[in-house]
Amino acid sequence: MMIRNQTTPRIVVATFACACFTLANVAQKPASQQAAQPANDQPVATLHVQAREVLLPVTVRDKHGALVTNLQKSDFTLTEDGRPQVIKSLAHETDLPFQLGLLVDTSRSVSGALEDERKSADKFVDQMLGDPKASDATPAKAVAPANAAAPTRNDQAFLIHFDREVELLQDFTASREKLHHEIDDMGPSSRSRDDSQGPETTGDDSQRQRGGSNARGGTQLYDAIFLGSDELMKPKQGRKAFVIFSDGVDRGSKESLNEALDAAEHANVSIYTIYFKGEQENNNSGFPGGRHGGMGWPGGGGGGYPGGGGYPGGGGGRRGGSEPQVDGKKIMEKIATQTGGRYFEAKKRENLEEIYGLIADELRGQYLLTYTPDKVDDDGGYHKVALKADKNDLTVMTREGYYAPGGDSSR
Repeated sequence: MMIRNQTTPRIVVATFACACFTLANVAQKPASQQAAQPANDQPVATLHVQAREVLLPVTVRDKHGALVTNLQKSDFTLTEDGRPQVIKSLAHETDLPFQLGLLVDTSRSVSGALEDERKSADKFVDQMLGDPKASDATPAKAVAPANAAAPTRNDQAFLIHFDREVELLQDFTASREKLHHEIDDMGPSSRSRDDSQGPETTGDDSQRQRGGSNARGGTQLYDAIFLGSDELMKPKQGRKAFVIFSDGVDRGSKESLNEALDAAEHANVSIYTIYFKGEQENNNSGFPGGRHGGMGWPGGGGGGYPGGGGYPGGGGGRRGGSEPQVDGKKIMEKIATQTGGRYFEAKKRENLEEIYGLIADELRGQYLLTYTPDKVDDDGGYHKVALKADKNDLTVMTREGYYAPGGDSSR
């Protein structure tokens, strides 16, 4: 993954085990350590999660689709691998910070919606991050909307874009100003822009033929999920979520879909997907806007359309020859469902702002549920989780399972 515009360029490498929302590092904090109270002086639950406890983000909606935020732990039934579990706590507002990742497809197929994507992502950042340096921002960005989250210094976000390569535009930051700058500047990668010059060979061709992410070109969705999860999110603690904007069709990733989702589950990331159908990549239109904009051609790299990836496994770049057309909508639905997020479809680019607003509302309306599994697993195994509300007219969304700490599965 390429990194640019960082004060200290680095790739964060996860070097310790991580269970699904098993926050061992949080448990090591002194019990007296409390988060700052919100501006309205309302009490906030402080979660102290023990080493073996599992923490799940939970969203509940009624039959009309409205968020339900007044439930108690007694209103739910929880099982792990089919065995009933005792819910220890259910909190609506907590001091656990948000760790957010914006993953944006900048390939040609969705280029027509890129300007709307920038504007919508900007507003989402304002809603989710309380920026202690907001006074340093430009006037247009300095004032957060009325429904923005209460200022919390620990809330952070990063920005990745992907097409023929995966690029980290902004590492984790609490600064809305930094994120706004990179979002507004976002466009196709240098590799995609270079491809618009035609098939002329260069001195780098031998390296491309040997492999590496730059050689696989296309829309490296799975690689973006994998790298964002394994290298950025895995070491973090708190409430972790990705928001992914894409047409869902991977072309050329090194990792498969299953490997990407496995990394997300190890990193305890819920993924919210925004599917935009986009266009076939055989037209001559360029990318709109952005100082990094210009002509790009995310296709190529062999393998034919839609290239690598496949559904549900797929291993872009690992197989040659043409493959059946991939259903990007089903892929985006699978990504969201398996990780406990939510799938959205933007039927037109004007829907993006509304969708980002719904995601922000849902994240802020989540419960955090904790429980201690009845069986000890020190081998890092995967465990299926099922959570149901006692009222049949309520829909509960959470992760499908988690990896226990320890063992090789913790990477």
